[in-house]
Amino acid sequence: MMSIFSDMVGEFMEVFMDDLSVFGDSFDGCLENLGKVLARCEEKNLVLNWEKCHFMVTSGIVLGHIVSSRGIEVDKSKIELISKLPTPKTVKDVRFFLGHAGFYCRFIQGFSFISRPLCSLLLKDAPFIWTEACQEAFAKLIDKLTSAPIMRSPDWSLPFELMCDASDYAIGAVLGQRKDNKPYVIYYASRTLNCAQMNYTTTEKELLAIVFALDKFRAYLIGSPIVVFTDHAALKYLFTKKDAKARLIRWILLLQEFSLTIKDKKGVENVVADHLSRLTFEDNSDHLPINDEFPDEHLFVISELPWYAHIVNYLVVGEIPKGVERTR
Repeated sequence: MMSIFSDMVGEFMEVFMDDLSVFGDSFDGCLENLGKVLARCEEKNLVLNWEKCHFMVTSGIVLGHIVSSRGIEVDKSKIELISKLPTPKTVKDVRFFLGHAGFYCRFIQGFSFISRPLCSLLLKDAPFIWTEACQEAFAKLIDKLTSAPIMRSPDWSLPFELMCDASDYAIGAVLGQRKDNKPYVIYYASRTLNCAQMNYTTTEKELLAIVFALDKFRAYLIGSPIVVFTDHAALKYLFTKKDAKARLIRWILLLQEFSLTIKDKKGVENVVADHLSRLTFEDNSDHLPINDEFPDEHLFVISELPWYAHIVNYLVVGEIPKGVERTR
């Protein structure tokens, strides 16, 4: 894509992987630029998906952010998970929420004052009574968690950070970055496990959380260094384990496409992802199943093939590795 549109990129269009955006200072100028791009597509036999094309709009969603004359804004769908948090019903719910909000307390002016009504519910022998003051504090902290400076657009010069966690019934993930040693959020995500996935072992659930996050945030992470934080230390050793389950081996193979560094993080420190992995929603009808099969299961950016790579590639695409002869 970059080679095909090399003389246009930066002038009146931008390209990211297989997506392109054409812009102009005026309607006529934009129409003229669009004509040049479409002519180039015909010349190079590029096929556009009509259902995914939008023409002559004043704003649009690019990589999960709304781009318009007002600048870059957060897409509401990215913060829907947090903005629709159910009201805490127990002391445990309050403790999880305050742990999440407290992780970003350095960005919330007067955090201690705002959270005081909620903190009073955590006192020993204090009755759990959800007052109007508690609701106001809860709503105000949610507003802080879903707005700047906590929510930001990605900085492509910085590595990405993934915080992942799994509970008995759900998984949670947060995509973010760290600048001047301060964490920022780009995307919140959570998904409920189905009946079969609930029976997975702890290691399988934790690895599934990483697979879910990499698929969910794929457009951001391809070709970028990624640091994955998890509270399950065993995941660091799965990449060298040769006698793992077939399901784990297949997932590990999918992860080879990314430049990953897995770091262990204690559960008490992984509070944001831990909170998201314990959310329950009354209506899960619109939740798609977790996709544990990426669009292309070939190996991409790895320096050394794992021992099982040829076997899996043969099972996926039916190609016999070079240097291997077929025997009867």
